[in-house]
Amino acid sequence: MTSLAAVFEKARSEDRAALVGYLPAGFPTKEGAVAAASAMVDAGCDVIEIGLPYSDPLMDGPTIQDAVHRSLTNGTRIADVMRTVEGVARTGAATLVMTYWNPIDQYGAERFARDLADAGGVGTITPDLTPEEAGPWREASRSAGIDTVFLVAPSSTEERIGIVADCCTGFVYAASLMGVTGARESVGAAAEGLVKRTKAHTALPVCVGLGVGNGAQAAEVAAYADGVIVGSAFIRRLLDAPDEAAGLFAVRELAAELAAGVRRR
Repeated sequence: MTSLAAVFEKARSEDRAALVGYLPAGFPTKEGAVAAASAMVDAGCDVIEIGLPYSDPLMDGPTIQDAVHRSLTNGTRIADVMRTVEGVARTGAATLVMTYWNPIDQYGAERFARDLADAGGVGTITPDLTPEEAGPWREASRSAGIDTVFLVAPSSTEERIGIVADCCTGFVYAASLMGVTGARESVGAAAEGLVKRTKAHTALPVCVGLGVGNGAQAAEVAAYADGVIVGSAFIRRLLDAPDEAAGLFAVRELAAELAAGVRRR
């Protein structure tokens, strides 16, 4: 198991940002998710977020919604998510689960944290769990030895950023814009300011997600953030591929471009 602390320490020693890739479990197939994530790691991703498919997403744009729908159609369940984490963690990349709170609550917080740790997962990102309601999950995660990552947004007040940052371990997720996920022509202009504001409240790494889709954008974000998070762009490559082999080539190609980008800070 590679810890998030080790990932960011290594990136700092190489004077670069870390590259974080996202894919939902069960997409394009249960086995294909592990293969695709492994290809992303081979080409330069330091951290992989495995999405837990959810039928009523809040912050997912149309690309991720499409992938998640296919995953649910494939019959993906929490046990499959854990198996995906286990497979990806074998690559040596730090592997997290990104999930809305309800599936964890239904599964049981202590059980979920323990099973995730047993699978080699190093933490979770819970975009809809507020600090005020996060106490039991933080305690369960602490007991299991996994990190908890929460989100700040451009609309967050200074007080709110401080509260969220205090709940985080591993890193703080800075959403670059107000809206849903998806690669865009430009990264939100508020992202750099949000990272600066967040760093005033914590010594943890701050990673930027939402909107990054190519190497130039990765380089732009890497100039001020500790990590660059990319999801929809990887998924789009898989959705557009005519077959699995082409999809693996496409995500590997994109990961290599992004990995080069985070090194041009």
